[in-house]
Parts: sequence; structure tokens; C-alpha cells
Amino acid sequence: MQTSFLRAKSIISKFRSRKILVIGDLMLDRYIYGSVRRISPEAPVPVVLVHEEKNMPGGAANVARNASALGADAFVCGTAGSDQNGRQLLNVMREDGIDTKNVVTPADSETTVKMRIIAERQQVVRVDWDGKVRPEDAAIGKLCRLAAEAIAGCSGVILADYAKGIVCQRVVDSVLAAAQRRNIPVALDPKENRDLRLDGITIVKPNRKEAFAMAGMTEAEPGRDPLKDPALMKAGKLLMERWGAKMLVITLGAQGMLVMPRDHSPFHVATVAREVFDVSGAGDTTIAAMLLAISAGANAREAAELSNCAAGVVVGKIGTATCSDRELLKFISEAG
Repeated sequence: MQTSFLRAKSIISKFRSRKILVIGDLMLDRYIYGSVRRISPEAPVPVVLVHEEKNMPGGAANVARNASALGADAFVCGTAGSDQNGRQLLNVMREDGIDTKNVVTPADSETTVKMRIIAERQQVVRVDWDGKVRPEDAAIGKLCRLAAEAIAGCSGVILADYAKGIVCQRVVDSVLAAAQRRNIPVALDPKENRDLRLDGITIVKPNRKEAFAMAGMTEAEPGRDPLKDPALMKAGKLLMERWGAKMLVITLGAQGMLVMPRDHSPFHVATVAREVFDVSGAGDTTIAAMLLAISAGANAREAAELSNCAAGVVVGKIGTATCSDRELLKFISEAG
């Protein structure tokens, strides 16, 4: 890690004065924790004896939860269902200190729920309730107005796309226009939407699979050195040309991340995770920490290294976890 501990501490100390708006697909994560003592006589599957159930913010709401855990004031803009799950989602966001005043609850809408059953520190199965209901034009129009108003008081904006319809061109255009008028950084964590126009965006952070898909390329086997991986570098260059981003970050799982700043040479940041128990939500942690660091004055390498360390913290935990500013500082000090 090239960033010194004192410099990292200086950047992280500014997180508590940041206000981060997260716009995207809000979901409810439900966890069922238990233990396994036998196999079912009905089918060759484990029988999980339930010990605990927990509801947590998911999707874009988990990005906001990560920003809040790192010390920022976090706001969300999106839709929640008008059902019981939607009410539970609003409650758990508020419990995590997330401002929900810009959440719209259209009539007859349903909340996306992802339930994970975990036993003996292992995820046994995930069950999704996902009607794939796209928001209507009226809801999108209201979100555009709410987002434009909220951006005026923010330090940074994150577009968290989970392919449920909130992060569409109309919302992206509204967000980028409002943010660029105030010189506020905007980051996008994308899904495989190749058609979005993102001119002037600060950060785009696809994973390797998404990067190849959005570049219109067949994913190749990863090389040992990402900077000498011709297919990966080609995909990155194509995306930089298409999006005009100030920084492209391609997360590579166990290989860390490839960072391609517009005005500097690409560089690779190796993973710093000590133990990997669960990668659920690690991408949410990465984008939250990276945008926070940029809003606090970090350069591309500093932001990449700090977000990489934050991801290293959360993958050592079970479930969709977060990294606090104190945990991040501790991890960096021990890594040094």
C-alpha cells in the first residue's frame, strides 16, 4: 500500500463531514442464522435449526448503510414497496441512521427481498422475492426531482444499479446535470446496461464480468498480472472511451482491482483481505468508501487503496457487513 497511514487517517477523518446521496434499487436483505445437525429424510438437503432472524438494508440501501458506517451522513433516493416488506425496509434503514425522506412508495408496488439461510458460517441457500416490476414514469419523474433537490446539499452521489429500473437514462441525466453544476463527484456501480450515457461521471466500478459484458466482449480467462492481461485492458479502454469517466475501476475478486484514471497510467491494487468468509455486499463497501475518499480530497490511488482495505474488512465477516471508519483505520495500521 503506497498511501501512508497518516495520509489515510487524514482522509478518513473527513468522512464524518461528508453527506452522501445514494440513488438506486432499494431491497430488503433477510438473514436466517442456524445450525445443521442432520440431513432431511425427505431429500438430501440439510435441516437448519433456526437460531436468529435479521432484516437489513439491501441493494442501494446497503451502499448507504456502508457510507453511514464509515461516518458519513447517508441519504437514499429510490422506491420501496407499499407492502409489509417495504415498511420493514424503511425501518431498518432508519435504524442504521439512513435518511429516507426521498423514498417513494408507489401504490401496489412490491419490495425485492433476498433471504439468505446461513448455518455453521456457510450460506446454505438464497431465496429471492423479485417481481421485476419496473417503476412507472410518474415515479421516475418524482425521483428525478427529489434527487436534483437533494444533490444541492451533498458531498457526493452514488448511483447503485441492481437492474430493477431506477438507474435509467432519465435519472442518470438528471443526476449528472445537477451534480456537475455544483462540481459534486458521482460514482456508478453498474449492472450490465451497455446503453447508459455517462459523460462526465467521476467513477464507474463494474466487476470483471460486467466490464466484459458492457464492452461487448466475451470474458477471457484472467491473466496473472491484470496490467498485462490484453483482454481486460482492451475492455477497460473501450469502456473509458464510451463513458468518458474520470476513473474506471474494475474489481477482480481475489486479484483486487484494476484502476484506469483518465489522466494517469492504469495501475493494479492487489487484494489485502486476510480471511474471506463472505463476499456478499463487498462491492457496496468498495463504492461507498471510494466515493467518500474522493469527496474528501483523495486522489485515484488513495481512494482505490482505502476502498480495497474497507472491502478487506467486510469479507472477513458473515453476511452483508459494513466497515466503520475506526475498523478501516485499524486495518490499515495493522497492514502497514
